Amino acid sequence: MASVFLLSPASCSGLRAHMILRPGAASLLACRLREPIGAPLGEVYTFLSGLYFRGKLAYARAFADRPEHVLVITPTAGLRPPDTLVTLDVLRGFARVDIADGSARFRRPLLADARTLAAGLGADDEVILLGSIASPKYVDVLSGVFGPRLKFPAAFVGRGDMSRGGLLLRCVTARTALDYVPVAGATRRGARPPKLPPLPRRVVQAGE
Repeated sequence: MASVFLLSPASCSGLRAHMILRPGAASLLACRLREPIGAPLGEVYTFLSGLYFRGKLAYARAFADRPEHVLVITPTAGLRPPDTLVTLDVLRGFARVDIADGSARFRRPLLADARTLAAGLGADDEVILLGSIASPKYVDVLSGVFGPRLKFPAAFVGRGDMSRGGLLLRCVTARTALDYVPVAGATRRGARPPKLPPLPRRVVQAGE
């Protein structure tokens, strides 16, 4: 049985996005994004989202059976590998689409890529969503394609983004995968779990 991990996208309209999208941004990442080659999507989203996306990406890479089973949900380009190179213009296009409003620019490519992925899955393979299921913004599209094979970490319920990111990094350090449950019929909201203990300093430093 293979597990394919789908990582929810980082926001391209927040404060950190403004730091690299604004005219004259001089950070190394902003300069790379202005070049024709661009920068890897996973690196960009890690900058935009911080601990949460860093945890998702590290976890997926640690527990996927092969690299191509780690895919990132994007606002306009469906499912893409985290090593996909993106430019400033691509990110600006991402920022113009609000995935929460059910835009066809978001749903159409996601649906097409999800169907392509589903066609190549084995009977026992599962698709793990590393993202929120509290809203229907991508859950509806993915559930319609993957049905009961779409799962998520049960430990995500009740946690905020930072807590989820920290939890995932702890799992990578401990080499212990989380338990997954089907999205269909799952409890989407719950009580906040106890606060996680601090991350080992070496794990924190690795993401700085």
